[in-house]
Amino acid sequence: MPGIIGRKIGMTSIYSAEGKATPCTVIEAGPCVVTQLKTQDRDGYDAVQLGFGEKKENRTTSALKGHFKKANTTPKAKLVEFKGFDNLNVGDVILANIFEEGEYVGVKGTSKGKGFQGVVKRHGFGGVGQSTHGQHNRLRAPGSIGACSYPARVFKGMRMAGQMGNSTVTIENLQVLKVIEEKNLLVVKGSIPGAKGSTVIIEK
Repeated sequence: MPGIIGRKIGMTSIYSAEGKATPCTVIEAGPCVVTQLKTQDRDGYDAVQLGFGEKKENRTTSALKGHFKKANTTPKAKLVEFKGFDNLNVGDVILANIFEEGEYVGVKGTSKGKGFQGVVKRHGFGGVGQSTHGQHNRLRAPGSIGACSYPARVFKGMRMAGQMGNSTVTIENLQVLKVIEEKNLLVVKGSIPGAKGSTVIIEK
């Protein structure tokens, strides 16, 4: 689907005429440069590669320097492929005005990393037992994780302690409330994954 690369600015509220507050997220969507066109004959599929964000030239490999030089643009920090674009050329610039107010989009980002967490915080467990009758160290414990001598193992996917967050998350059907073209800003209803300043992908 057509889309654009952006950066999460933060959250705010929009008030209706009746005074109702709607939580929303502000995204800097673009400008994105077309750095490569994938074709069916050469690559086996049709797609458009977009670049977003500036990257220092001394931190760019020689191969990527030549790649960006072909597109007549500066090194970009993020490259993402999209399908569904038509009539684009290498070097064209995609702006936030590809979206319209009122339409629905999906936003993909990397959620905030919470580190290694226990089952109570990670999965919402209630702990084992009460705080009385000698249960001094079981309040946040997971309890039993396996069966008896059969199957004599822990099944895959068992909810246990582990790394929480820092994973790719997609939120779909977010309504575009405002498109501020002069500043390349999108205001979408609700929250999106990631911290302030993180890179996100917005798709139709």
